Amino acid sequence: MIAPFILFIFLGGIWLKAFTIVISIFGLYEFYNALKEKKFNPISIGGYALLIIFYLRGNNFEEAMYILILSTILLLIIPVVNLKYNFIDVSLTLLGFLYVAILFSFIPIVNNKVGGQYLVWLIFLGSWIADTTAYYCGKYLGKRKLCPEISPKKTIAGSVGGFLGSTIGCGIYGIIIGINVPEVQTIHFFLIGGLCGIMGQLGDLVASSVKRYVGIKDYSNLIPGHGGILDRFDSILFNAVVVFYYLTFIVGI
Repeated sequence: MIAPFILFIFLGGIWLKAFTIVISIFGLYEFYNALKEKKFNPISIGGYALLIIFYLRGNNFEEAMYILILSTILLLIIPVVNLKYNFIDVSLTLLGFLYVAILFSFIPIVNNKVGGQYLVWLIFLGSWIADTTAYYCGKYLGKRKLCPEISPKKTIAGSVGGFLGSTIGCGIYGIIIGINVPEVQTIHFFLIGGLCGIMGQLGDLVASSVKRYVGIKDYSNLIPGHGGILDRFDSILFNAVVVFYYLTFIVGI
């Protein structure tokens, strides 16, 4: 799953968006399936329909809001006409859409920015480098646990290593490709890397807290050796938002 995704990042445009839709559907399926372990009953078909409509029609913020508001109203009506569902089910259906579909959508949005074919890699480099450096720092230096109740294997040393790795890695990437995106000064790559090093780890912990609550180890076994889509992309979901907001409101592109 990771190798094809790298290919689609290179292709960009409609190809990246199409692949993002596919993994969003799988991710939403995993999220709803996890909730069923706790006997919740999300309105899955409504969530999938909302996801597809959002990706096909939500081309700007205004349209996206119209879709979300109308869909919320329609979903709220369902427990009234079908007693199989309740308003908690509606809330969790919308939560899944927001957590999976909306956050994944920031990947093609960043790709569509000026120089997006270079900047979109920050989302993934910030996650992958942080994961790698956190693992090795935690393995060789980690003694004190970070959040043992949520993720017993994570250590403070690993967390610091992930932050530093992401900061330095994204900064070096910025130095290498900076000539292709003159709108973004080199310092911003380091800052984005630092933010990704923090938010990506929080995304990881959020996914772990959900799994711990519902009592599962992995969201699925779709990716051999890595679990499911949400297991592999948990930090990427948060970092996609970080990169978009930073480029939009700090850099101004």
